[in-house]
Amino acid sequence: MVQQYQSPVRVYKYPFELMMVAYARRFPKCPLIPMFVDSEILNQSESKDGSVVVTERRCTIDIEAPRLLKRIAGVEYLYFLQKNTLNRRDRTLHIEVQNETFSSRVIVKECCSYTVHPENEDWTCFEQTASLDIKSFFGFESTAEKIAMKQYATSIKKGKEIMEYYLTELEKEGVTYVPRWKPALKGDLSAGRAVPKSGAIDGLPGKDLVNPTELMACPADDKLEADYIRRYLGDLTPLQESCLIRLRQWLQETHKGKIPKDQHVLRFLKARDFNMDKAREFLCQSLTWRKQHQVDFLLDTWECPQLLRDYFTGGWHHHDRDGRPLYVLRLGQMDTKGLVRALGEEVLFRQVLSINEEGLKRCEENTRLFGRPISCWTCLVDLEGLNMRHLWRPGVKALLRIIEAVEANYPETLGRLLILRAPRVFPVLWTLVSPLIDENTRKKFLVYAGRDYQGPGGLVDYIDREIIPDFLGGDCMCDIPEGGAVPKSLYRTAEEMENEENCLLTDSIYKSASIFKGAPYEVLIEITEASSVITWDFDVSKGDVLFNIYHSKRAPQPAKRDSLGAHGITSLGAVNAQLIDKSWVLGKDYSMVEKALTCREGESVQGSHITRWPGFYILQWRFHSSAASAASSLPRVDDVLASLQVSSHKCKIMYYTEVLGSHDFRGSMTSLESCQSGFSQLSVVTTSSSRSCSSSTVSR
Repeated sequence: MVQQYQSPVRVYKYPFELMMVAYARRFPKCPLIPMFVDSEILNQSESKDGSVVVTERRCTIDIEAPRLLKRIAGVEYLYFLQKNTLNRRDRTLHIEVQNETFSSRVIVKECCSYTVHPENEDWTCFEQTASLDIKSFFGFESTAEKIAMKQYATSIKKGKEIMEYYLTELEKEGVTYVPRWKPALKGDLSAGRAVPKSGAIDGLPGKDLVNPTELMACPADDKLEADYIRRYLGDLTPLQESCLIRLRQWLQETHKGKIPKDQHVLRFLKARDFNMDKAREFLCQSLTWRKQHQVDFLLDTWECPQLLRDYFTGGWHHHDRDGRPLYVLRLGQMDTKGLVRALGEEVLFRQVLSINEEGLKRCEENTRLFGRPISCWTCLVDLEGLNMRHLWRPGVKALLRIIEAVEANYPETLGRLLILRAPRVFPVLWTLVSPLIDENTRKKFLVYAGRDYQGPGGLVDYIDREIIPDFLGGDCMCDIPEGGAVPKSLYRTAEEMENEENCLLTDSIYKSASIFKGAPYEVLIEITEASSVITWDFDVSKGDVLFNIYHSKRAPQPAKRDSLGAHGITSLGAVNAQLIDKSWVLGKDYSMVEKALTCREGESVQGSHITRWPGFYILQWRFHSSAASAASSLPRVDDVLASLQVSSHKCKIMYYTEVLGSHDFRGSMTSLESCQSGFSQLSVVTTSSSRSCSSSTVSR
């Protein structure tokens, strides 16, 4: 497995030329880097005008490794080859490093660059990428990898200290300015040599050269500065910074929707202990969920019902001692049964989502207010009044679904949960909800029975005394409804309650569908006006599908259930109602109006079709088998294995369709095109698919 590393942008508030003089002092050996034993120049060349200098050097490194491992490997030192390219005209230094020792067993690559800051020409930026690929190492691959990564992380931390040390030394010597390079005039061979040749040419990897971690370029508009990370995200290790930058870059390349903020991306990494693959899958699932339920627009569109304003006993209340936003919930005073009976699960679910979205916003505001990273909030839950009424089964069901959604989509947002005045019935409720709560989250729970919260180790340890709510014995008025029983006259009817049981928890505009082998999924759209625009947006969450669009002048009739289905036994072919009759002839009874599109698992497809004639249009998703599409009549081994990975020959999609009338549509018809983003909830590989599909063809 290739270990990768990418650094944030490190900014030095010194001119490039002065940085090069400081950098040159690291050679031929640097006492501040004990493992850097020595170095020798192998080759050195210079352009005719002296603007470009290339230096190739061999560096000797003494890795801190167990003596036994060194004896088995048969080496005392490791040797690395460096190639440094200094461009005095462009004011850049590019450094490339590769291992010479064990090059057939281990591949170490590193690239560093010093460039001028894009917004201040008197500042210098430093970036670094590296990779480590251990193919074989005498059976000690895992040990060697750990040693390499540990020493690499250590040397990265020392990189800035070393440069600042030499800059300070120069300042003590009175060297605070080095003129920029200029082309030499005729007869003046010394002009333009602002930096001694032997120094500015050299270049050990700016921070280290010893260990590896990844070669991955960051787009110019997608760079994170080290100072920004410390100010807004906190103190991260070099490898944690690398994970954040790589995951953020992957989102920029593959995700076509709203990119989550850096603080939120970091939460998903923390929730998965900075395991890139797990964090990426976790985040992708959440982004798909946010897209499905339109969460990004919730704070702008959600209108809290007046009934909820009057009886929902929760609200934001100042902040705790750490500057975290404080949310107070008087759960014991809330009539959860009455709220569910009067408003339904959907409204309560939306309310909780809006609270979490508001919490994210408040964390950003407090980060700016207090001048330090604040990424989570504190929740104070008062259980006085909690009784068996709160264990009403539909209410508990709603609570469990809410907890599940919050755990899956708002990780690492709860800094501390203070549970006060827990009654005897609390253990029963805790037994029900605790299995759904992450273990790390449960560790943040503090439970106080009776008046224990008023003593040592109580509320005053976490909340300033002057903002303790009045209902808890404090002097601060808390603007939170007192709750009470919801009038039964506001309850919904039994029919309304029953209908909701058959609906989704939220009013999503997206629908889910399953496609089986031999049973495609079809959607019928009736068009009454020519030049209407049919639009679609779907994610392929499982398996590969073939997407088609057909047109028919006559209305399709869903096929009757087969004899097995009539007896209550559903066969595979009867799972989805078929709109295209088996007796229909393509080109006679119906026609294909778009070229078939193969959509792979993990892809997101958006597109449109402009209709010329009225009639009936059928959007069809069909199970696609890789083996079936092979040119050879005999299936390949890879195709067979791929088909076996799709359990029961089943695919899943999440889709949304809409028809735009010609009188409502404004703009160029030809601008409507399909695109595949290569992103969805199960996308766990860095695929950036931007293939364009011809979907603006006028139907015939």
